[in-house]
Amino acid sequence: MERKASAKTLGLVQLALLGALIFVLAFTPFIGYIPLGFTRATIVHIPVIIGSLLLGPKKGAVLGFLFGVTSFLNNSFVSPNATSFVFTPLYSVGDFHGNFWSLVICFVPRILVGVVPYFVYKFFKWVFKERKGGETASLALAGLSGALTNTLLVMNLIYFCFGKQYAVAQEKAFEGFYWAILTVIGTNGVPEAIVAAILTAAVCKALFRVTKRKATVG
Repeated sequence: MERKASAKTLGLVQLALLGALIFVLAFTPFIGYIPLGFTRATIVHIPVIIGSLLLGPKKGAVLGFLFGVTSFLNNSFVSPNATSFVFTPLYSVGDFHGNFWSLVICFVPRILVGVVPYFVYKFFKWVFKERKGGETASLALAGLSGALTNTLLVMNLIYFCFGKQYAVAQEKAFEGFYWAILTVIGTNGVPEAIVAAILTAAVCKALFRVTKRKATVG
């Protein structure tokens, strides 16, 4: 009973620390982004992915919700821009207004970032079983899936919910605009996914070793 309470307390502490890290990365300029020359790769979603793998999908979903909160606050109050209306109903530019779908785009993909990696990791861990390097590959694929979940859902939801408005805000024609969406996915989403795969595998392997050691000692 005492050990179960201790584990629950540890889980809540880890959740709080990862949540705080999400806010630090989201609101500190240049820390949450890695310059890649032609684009920038965000790492704000990395704590969400790690939380999903370390704490499970429920707490991962909570962290994903916090990720969505930071996006909502950034686009509503902190640093809104011409396309912020796709993330918040509180911001509008000219004739373009956010609505209920803004909240869906802002929160649903980010919540799923805290859920999908857990099941991807479990699946590939079962596929690889005891093969050498299987754990690392499973973690990397989980990180990859988390980043792509965010990018693919956000960009496609923007296109289907606000396509014409978003195209005009970007000063581009709507005809053939989906190719511009695919370009963003390719230039931003792919590098972010690669970074997420590498960092998730490295960080989670270290954390798993520590937590297993503590469990053994306890």
